[in-house]
Amino acid sequence: MSYGATLTALADPTRRSILERLRGGELPAGELGRDLPMSQPAVSKHLRVLREAGLVRERRAGTRRIYAVEQQGLAELRSWLDGLWDDALAAFGEAAETTYERGSE
Repeated sequence: MSYGATLTALADPTRRSILERLRGGELPAGELGRDLPMSQPAVSKHLRVLREAGLVRERRAGTRRIYAVEQQGLAELRSWLDGLWDDALAAFGEAAETTYERGSE
């Protein structure tokens, strides 16, 4: 999984809504789509994108498909975001140090 696929999947507000619903625990596909303004096949396509991006996992229980958040996919995204944040903090620290040194002269 790459952070690019994750960000692309999360760019869609419907997929973000589905992921939010799954934060409380696993849910069947039918329940995930219950309040969404689209057909069940459209919900299934969104779930497939989230699954392929590594953000949700699917298991079968009889004829039902049960979905849950895939913590590893979120961990990889967080790692990438943490790296960006670390770079930004380092650049800020360097800029602050340079400004301080110029003010001390």
